Amino acid sequence: MSGVDESMAFEALRGQLQEAASEFADGPDALQGILLGMVDDVDRAVREPLEIFPVCHHSPASAIAMARRLREKQPKVVYLELCEDMAPLLTELRNCRLPVAVQAFASEVKGFPAEWAPLSVVAPITEASAEYQAIAYALDTPGVELVLVDRSSDHVFQWQAAGRADASDQDTPPAEEEAALHGDAVGVEIGDLRPRFAELEEHLLHHGRVRHWSEWWHQYVELPLGDSDHDTYRQVMLLIGSLFRRLAPGDTDRLRVDEDRERYMWTRMREHLAATGTDPQDCLYVCGAFHASSRVEEFGVHGSGSFEITEPSESTWQYGLIPSSHSAIEAQFGLAAGSVSIAATQWAKNLKRTRVKPYRLAGQSGARKSAGAKKTAAQAAPTAPEVPSDKLSGFLQSPPVLDRLDEAELLGWSVEIVRSARRNGYLASTADAIAVFETSILLAGMRDRARPTPYDFQDAAVTCIEKETVPGRRDVRRLVEILMGGDRVGQVGYDALPPLARDVHDRLAPLNLKLQQRGVQRALLDLASRQELRRCSDLLWMLRRLMPHGAARPIMGERELGKQSVQESWDLALGTHQRALIELGYEGVSVEQVLEQRLRRVAYAPNATTAQVLGAVEDAELHLRGGRLADELGTRALEVLATERSVDGAPEVLRRVRRLLAYYRISRPELPSWIETFAKTGYAHYCTLLPTAFTDEDATVRQVAAMLGFLFSMESLAISLGCDRTQLDLAFAQSHPQEPSRMALLWAARVHLGQLSRAELRQRCDALLDNPLVVPAYPRYLSGFLHALEPVPQLADFVVEAVSNAFARLPDPVLLPWLPKLITTLRSEGADLAPLLIREAGRVFPGRLAALDAWVPPWQAAPEAPALPPAAGGGGVAGRAVLLAAHPETCDSLAELLGCEDTWDTEAAAPTGSLLTARHPETAEALEALLAGV
Repeated sequence: MSGVDESMAFEALRGQLQEAASEFADGPDALQGILLGMVDDVDRAVREPLEIFPVCHHSPASAIAMARRLREKQPKVVYLELCEDMAPLLTELRNCRLPVAVQAFASEVKGFPAEWAPLSVVAPITEASAEYQAIAYALDTPGVELVLVDRSSDHVFQWQAAGRADASDQDTPPAEEEAALHGDAVGVEIGDLRPRFAELEEHLLHHGRVRHWSEWWHQYVELPLGDSDHDTYRQVMLLIGSLFRRLAPGDTDRLRVDEDRERYMWTRMREHLAATGTDPQDCLYVCGAFHASSRVEEFGVHGSGSFEITEPSESTWQYGLIPSSHSAIEAQFGLAAGSVSIAATQWAKNLKRTRVKPYRLAGQSGARKSAGAKKTAAQAAPTAPEVPSDKLSGFLQSPPVLDRLDEAELLGWSVEIVRSARRNGYLASTADAIAVFETSILLAGMRDRARPTPYDFQDAAVTCIEKETVPGRRDVRRLVEILMGGDRVGQVGYDALPPLARDVHDRLAPLNLKLQQRGVQRALLDLASRQELRRCSDLLWMLRRLMPHGAARPIMGERELGKQSVQESWDLALGTHQRALIELGYEGVSVEQVLEQRLRRVAYAPNATTAQVLGAVEDAELHLRGGRLADELGTRALEVLATERSVDGAPEVLRRVRRLLAYYRISRPELPSWIETFAKTGYAHYCTLLPTAFTDEDATVRQVAAMLGFLFSMESLAISLGCDRTQLDLAFAQSHPQEPSRMALLWAARVHLGQLSRAELRQRCDALLDNPLVVPAYPRYLSGFLHALEPVPQLADFVVEAVSNAFARLPDPVLLPWLPKLITTLRSEGADLAPLLIREAGRVFPGRLAALDAWVPPWQAAPEAPALPPAAGGGGVAGRAVLLAAHPETCDSLAELLGCEDTWDTEAAAPTGSLLTARHPETAEALEALLAGV
């Protein structure tokens, strides 16, 4: 056929559409331009020498048409709309159970805003998808080349104008475990085909009598195209893509990205054709129907435009396969719940009905052997180009084919949903199965359908079974989704895992568990009898530190500084959290390397605090056995401490320093140099900040108490290392708090320093209780005393006395409002102090109720009679000698213990000092020589 005849292929359709535009519109201009433009787009794509195959993502009709076309055409080159940098991963799909997602991941971000990190792009792949058919055909057929032509993962983020808005319009990931398998990654898909004009989508849903877009597509596109020939399928998909493109709103940013992608892909294809000399007739271009109707200048092998592809950024990208699921795909791309599972069911029905042999990768997990898996060379493509013909007119004019009612299928659905509902706690019966059956037929008739669709059945089941409440674990809508195929979850095989993930499985092999299976498995580790399990224990504690909650959860056993468990019990769900384990492999080749990198990242972060860096030091000692890394991070803690000007992290710093100091004292012959320097620097640092902290409104009482705890607990070490006690004395001399709780804290500290006696402190508290103007503020003084137990724990008995006096003497209007605050303070901030108070109260108060009436508090008991002054001549050494002679029992016991057999002298001995000097004159002579020399 000549070129003139080719251009006339759609002339009849153009004339019909022009007549319709003139009849149904006010004028032919606007509507005629849209309708005729759609036909022009189809005509242009059909006449392109390089065959364009339009698809819709996860569409069974597209997958069937793709498998059929591949067997007919046998192309030598397949161009696929997928990120070009993901090509090396596709060969690993044969080691996985679909669905899985190809992922590009970058944790080190360069050239992008720091808040975007980490960058992640995923492309999910299911068996019922056209892209999988193309990949399986190309990889298992010798002589066929698969070329990915879409923008790279780096360009996905380069082309975002601002923010993290991505081209997939993804919503916030849901909380469900399976639906969150992709995390917060940006999704890329082959064939994003959905109206971007909200009014158009609303119009289609309203007149189609459906609730959401997935149901409309299934009813009016998926089912009619399931049995269509190649030309009809291709032209209808091109027409739909052109319609949605021409009725898209003026979103300039999104349109710019779409057109840049089309320029990018056609540029890559022309470069490959020029480099290899391949005939375009031997190629097949698989892309979304939206991009197949492109109008950019670069369109086609003879395009005139020249698009400049920018260089990728300096970000380091890692690539891998992660498990996916039907619900994760639905959540990622805004599809209706259960739509991907229904598509998988429809795919199986289409295969049985059309008898098309699909392509499956050889060795694919969960796939049956088929003829398509054999590696046969691709046959030569037809030399003469196919003549385009108008298939649209016949498809648009033909009435819809009404499927007859399959009563056996619908009855089976009704029985199974009732059985499933009863297992999940619903009071369903045979009558409900009949009601679901009849209601499904009724709803289908109301929606102009002869055969109920899965969506009609779902609505009927919810109406008849769910009623008003949901007593079961799952609602009926979810049960229908499970009935239609369930939420299939993919799995990445061992050979396709990154080195770190394989290393984890190898090191945990002594546990004899199937760790790749989903679900929770219990691991019991007897570390006393099987020393080889200690390496497994070390690895599990590191995984608990690095992976999400639930991946490795200890049931019995603990990991603390200086402590080792004898037995441990773990709940492991590494198969469920396989994506997290794979992404861990992007950061390093071993778990220890990843943990070290993360600890360094925490310690050297710009906003790192001293407490966070000390936490990194503690983790290094716990999991990596300290050494060089712990010393390096400890030195970093010194640097951060010197730059801090607030006391916000003082409680955490105190706790961590105490733990590290106690651990080093029992595990090393001498303290590390960094912690000695930290004690000196911290002592001077907190002495400097103490006067300001006592009066600073932003500093809490707990933080000031933690500062005092650091100063008092580190005082002996700091002074031994060269610090001056005068610093602390000056700090207290300059401290003049006005707030009651801080004043009480200062009084307690002065008692510890010997600047205030307990009697004086008791007198001050009594004076507060006697002053009616101060009584309302007395609970705040008690709060200060409670926090003072952190730096001065020896005041526990006095705090018990003060609280007891408060309960005894404070009026109810003051006491009762303070009690809830006391309880909440002890629960939130004084968890370590409550046992100390309880233990002291148990020592002071009587243990039995009967003794309470006669009990007198120790602080109210009559003071003991003062000791009599010694008699004349009985003081000093002689007086003590007389006392020992009068009560010899203690000395006799000590002499017997030491083995001395001497007896007591009955007569008073004369002073023996001169006799001792006469017997041993050496000391006196040395002293004489020393004085003579002076």
